Amino acid sequence: MMVSAGLAASGVINARVPQIGPADDYAFARREPAIHNQPYDGCFTFARVKYVPRPGGYYFYGIPAWPHGYLTVDGGERSEENLMKITQEISMLDSSPERTVVVALDDPELSRYPLAYMAEPGWWTLNDREAAGLRSYLLKGGFIIFDDFRDDGQMFTGQWENFERNIRKAFPSAVLVDLDASNPVFHSFFEVSEETIPNAYDIGRPMIRGLFEDNDPSKRLMAVANYNSDISQFWQFSATGFRPVSESNEAYKLGVNYVIYGMTH
Repeated sequence: MMVSAGLAASGVINARVPQIGPADDYAFARREPAIHNQPYDGCFTFARVKYVPRPGGYYFYGIPAWPHGYLTVDGGERSEENLMKITQEISMLDSSPERTVVVALDDPELSRYPLAYMAEPGWWTLNDREAAGLRSYLLKGGFIIFDDFRDDGQMFTGQWENFERNIRKAFPSAVLVDLDASNPVFHSFFEVSEETIPNAYDIGRPMIRGLFEDNDPSKRLMAVANYNSDISQFWQFSATGFRPVSESNEAYKLGVNYVIYGMTH
């Protein structure tokens, strides 16, 4: 099912996301993105988590790490809007691409949104209030996707350790485990295999790890982490030819599975 190519060709995907200018214009300036949240109307809404990055987290065009894919460059589009268009086209979930928000972990509004997404958790910082907010959100039934981090042995080092340290501020006994093909998240809508998960970095195999309620794999999966990969990059650039259509399709399948799993468990 060539979902990305079909939507791109039909004009369903279109660019209305703020664009960032040439890199040399922004090399020394920090740019905080403007946030335009849609009013809550009781319908499904995709929630992106914002946070204060640790040192180095403004490395890309001067913008903080959390809006990567929310702000974009070189003809790409807002990643969550593209995923919501796909989900709306192929499922019964009313996932209008206009219904997206940005929210902090310590904001009570987070509890309105059953599914949350965080980009670049390797640069994530977490204070005590945010840790309490994350813990409360997940224990109440929320599901969070962590995406786009890696260890390249150069600039991007210690990213998993930083992520795991933050998770343990919220869940001190947390055990993050590698998910294999038997996990229901890989079968919640599409049949997805570990072998077809696209690799955005070419620095090692992608790993998908999960946090289960009570650290019990027989219970609900509360969080999933795409490590050594950037699944949302494929959503973001699926209509541009930057990535092969086959890889974009697999990234969409995985994203749709995350959404459906989060809404049904």
